[in-house]
Amino acid sequence: MSTKKHAVKVMIGGEEYTVRSDLPPEYTREVAAYVDRALKQVLSQGPIVETHKAAILAALDITNELFQARKGEREVAARLAALADDLARLLPPGKRKAIGSQPSAIS
Repeated sequence: MSTKKHAVKVMIGGEEYTVRSDLPPEYTREVAAYVDRALKQVLSQGPIVETHKAAILAALDITNELFQARKGEREVAARLAALADDLARLLPPGKRKAIGSQPSAIS
């Protein structure tokens, strides 16, 4: 089954782009606006003659945000796993394995 592609016009760095995506148009506009803000932030920090260099710096900033978010997710997952282990140790021995072996209600 193929998903319908949407053609969405967006403005990034004062230039219009047509983005074809199977994501909702509102989401595509939101992503483009985020990139536009990141580009404007880089351009506001000092004289950069070439726009493509500013775009690369904006991409680096966005990628850093992505990496930091992933790191945060891993830290939260590790903390949750540690808490689950702590809670399992509080259960009577007979109940500890039963929790991990029960089938999931979600399939």
